[in-house]
Amino acid sequence: MLFGGSLEVRAIDGTLLRPLEPSGLANVLFFVATDCPVSNAYAPEIQRVCSAYRSKGISCALIYEDPHVTAAEVRQHVAAHGYQNIPAAIDADASVAVRVRASVTPETVVIDHGGMVRYRGRIDNFYVAFGRSRQVVTIHDLRDALDAVLAGKPVSAPVTEPVGCFIVLASQRNH
Repeated sequence: MLFGGSLEVRAIDGTLLRPLEPSGLANVLFFVATDCPVSNAYAPEIQRVCSAYRSKGISCALIYEDPHVTAAEVRQHVAAHGYQNIPAAIDADASVAVRVRASVTPETVVIDHGGMVRYRGRIDNFYVAFGRSRQVVTIHDLRDALDAVLAGKPVSAPVTEPVGCFIVLASQRNH
């Protein structure tokens, strides 16, 4: 899927993010929520992925999908979960989620420099179902996708099924 037109969101530190227009090789959007236990459990892995790929031209952003979360609450969440050097933005109207078809937290979307979605889905296969996890991760979907993008190859599994909390769409947020 290729995106036309610009989409901008303001990070909680005031900087302007263009999640669909990577300045480097790719952007990784992590759709997260403060109150989703699955999303929160992935905080260490999100940090590891972003740290490992930053020097390779991959940028990360946390896109908060809590309908009523404040910037102060996001700052507190970022600090409590050890996120560092990853911009965080509140998708107040779910426009980013709708644009890339994200439906769950945590869900990742990889957008390459040309504006193409190269991957959408789970971070890895740690969760079998909501509340049920594996002992050991055996498939690293996001890392595999990023390695393919870096190598200029097609992503072998461009869409996977994420496990987590459903994103409340803009039409449902005011009810």
